[in-house]
Amino acid sequence: MGKVTVDHSKYQNIRFDTQDESAILTEILETIPYEYPGKEVEVEIPTAEFTSVCPWSGLPDFAEIKITFVPDRHLIEMKSLKYYLTSYRNVGIYQEHATRRILEELVAVAKPKRMRVEALWNPRGGLSTRVVAEFPEKS
Repeated sequence: MGKVTVDHSKYQNIRFDTQDESAILTEILETIPYEYPGKEVEVEIPTAEFTSVCPWSGLPDFAEIKITFVPDRHLIEMKSLKYYLTSYRNVGIYQEHATRRILEELVAVAKPKRMRVEALWNPRGGLSTRVVAEFPEKS
């Protein structure tokens, strides 16, 4: 069988519309009071439906995200969290940056004792990515 030449030039100018990071609804995040200050509980919030897009191609990036935290005085209000996470849907953002940004914005609003955001990004091109961001930073 001879060598087959394929013209891939038709893909060069394809790009899907993406939103910039200003579309992320940070201001929608709310908290509710934690009624047992001084008594630690660990809260784990998993979701398998997180979506953002590659800032280069506009192709979707899917992730399972697990938010784990120990509240001080505030819990994260779940409806606001759902809207916040969904607002990433068409945002062009690198996987590592999305994971870090989620941590920083949740820490800013909830002021937990500790928090960890772990994102397991679905494979693309045979490679998956696991990104972990923690507060406070480990030395």
